[in-house]
Amino acid sequence: MTAPELDWDDTADWQNATRGLLGRLDPCIIRDASGRVVWDNERWSFLETDCPVTANSSLWRQGRLNAVDGLFEVVSGVYQVRGFDVSNMTLVEGETGVIVVDPLVSEECAAAGLALYRRHRGGRPVTGVVYTHSHTDHFGGVGGVVDQADVAGQRVPVIAPAGFMEHAVSENVFAGPAMLARARYMFGRGLPAGPADMIGFGLGQGTSAGRVGLIAPTESVTRTGQELAIDGVRMIFQLTPGTEAPSEMNFLLPEQRVLLVAENANHTLHNVLTLRGAEVRDARAWAGYLTETIQLFADRADVLAGSHHWPTWGRAELVRFLSEQRDAYAYLHDQAVRLMNRGLTGPEIAEELQEFPPSLAKAWHARGYYGSLSHNIKAVYQRYMGWFDGNPAHLWQHPPVEAARRYVDFMDGADAVVEKARKSFDDGDLRWVAEVLNHVLFAEPDHIEARELQAATFERLGHGAENGTWRNFYLSGARELRQPTEERRNIAGGFSTGMVPALSTEQLFQSWAVRLDGPAAAAHRLMLRWDFVDRAETWTLLLANGVLTPLRGDAIGGEQPDAVLQLDRPVFDRVLAGRTNFPDAIDAGEVVIEGHQQALWTLLGLLEQPARSFPIALP
Repeated sequence: MTAPELDWDDTADWQNATRGLLGRLDPCIIRDASGRVVWDNERWSFLETDCPVTANSSLWRQGRLNAVDGLFEVVSGVYQVRGFDVSNMTLVEGETGVIVVDPLVSEECAAAGLALYRRHRGGRPVTGVVYTHSHTDHFGGVGGVVDQADVAGQRVPVIAPAGFMEHAVSENVFAGPAMLARARYMFGRGLPAGPADMIGFGLGQGTSAGRVGLIAPTESVTRTGQELAIDGVRMIFQLTPGTEAPSEMNFLLPEQRVLLVAENANHTLHNVLTLRGAEVRDARAWAGYLTETIQLFADRADVLAGSHHWPTWGRAELVRFLSEQRDAYAYLHDQAVRLMNRGLTGPEIAEELQEFPPSLAKAWHARGYYGSLSHNIKAVYQRYMGWFDGNPAHLWQHPPVEAARRYVDFMDGADAVVEKARKSFDDGDLRWVAEVLNHVLFAEPDHIEARELQAATFERLGHGAENGTWRNFYLSGARELRQPTEERRNIAGGFSTGMVPALSTEQLFQSWAVRLDGPAAAAHRLMLRWDFVDRAETWTLLLANGVLTPLRGDAIGGEQPDAVLQLDRPVFDRVLAGRTNFPDAIDAGEVVIEGHQQALWTLLGLLEQPARSFPIALP
């Protein structure tokens, strides 16, 4: 089914996306303390016009829906701020204040959303925070709605699913730099908003650019059926690990008859493997948990709300929505496995299964605006079979640049390949053009004709894509190919420094371990003991065999450290956040070091600074 065959007369989504509007920020532009714009929802106003030839009409419709912003009443006592970030912030009124669920990406956006709520509902204090899962867009803005001191003083509880901190760190800290670089493509961060450029990515319109932080949970939900009461509000939880996030949960507000499904059911097909990179999700378990959601809560809910998009009102409507979402993940999983067991590889299965059955393909919420059927099927194959498709020819291939040089040589040189590719471009075989020109560009990155033809190919592919993330990847690739060399710079960076205080000392040392230049470090053996005086906490870092190992307490076997450092943990946090450095902290007396100070400098010199940006469409 193609987008024009969808039911364009169906207005249910429009009605639900605008239902209960209480007020909006006009204009919907949010700035930080310095005046820098961190969120501008007004940039999507062009979506109110007719869809042009440079966009897929179905994705255009989704963008218009996602761009609706304001404070909305879901039911009496339950409200949502939508259109202030990629995600929703839900507010549940309690006996004395308000509970914030999923406080967006940035503190500035969360604070603006809370201010809009208070403008219409009064100055209620925040009496609780709930993180539904371990992705940044559901916790990063927490500092905009609650103070760390109130949480530390046990005045405001922070609730999250079991495993939240472990997975928040593994995704945002350990693999964060590589994911961030690809996320720039996936979310179209370098693209201007416009009919030929960025029009959204299905799950939302964009991500905010404010301060990102993290306050560690004070209480974990550890089992399905667990019930908590915060400020007099009852919540009944369902753990859903391994679905949209490795740590995630749904919950029911039984008195309000509202079911919050986190990001497990959305008005788009989601990702089994997101294009920015992540752990491969379990589509079979995802479908199973949605069945459990229906069984646990459907007869006790009148409204379904999620961490993205708009609510669904009516028991029959929410059961149909959950059932169709469930069937989408079950279908792509089961059929991928069926064909895998017939001997097909991931790309072959994706070609075989290009569309859902008609009943699912007609459902707007099952369209592949964010996750595509194509890349989700390949992800299912990857989960079971890994990177290797079993063909011995693919077991030990040349890396991309070396392979490209050989391909181009076999095809009579770059100019000949470009000439043939231009004919394929004119014939409309864009997938083939993209493949062969990729070889040319990895063999000769400065081949001007190849770069322009590949950019034009990516543009055409992007303009036709119903999937928002595919569109952004294609258009970002075209942008990279057309950028002057001096603008395609490597931007050094790491994870968000606002998260540092919430991480354990072990997690911070582990973040160093994945930055260690192992081959260079193999020539050294070092041991440094770290005494964090304010916490009465001791750690020993052992560098041996090109591996950095954090050990709690003193070294095993009584081996004497090369150096001993005494400091308070906030000093260490400021060093990692870049607000000071070890030489200055030592000079200021904030760090006392005994033994061989050179051991510290050697270790620090072996830590590689991660990149926040690197070439993707070019070598």
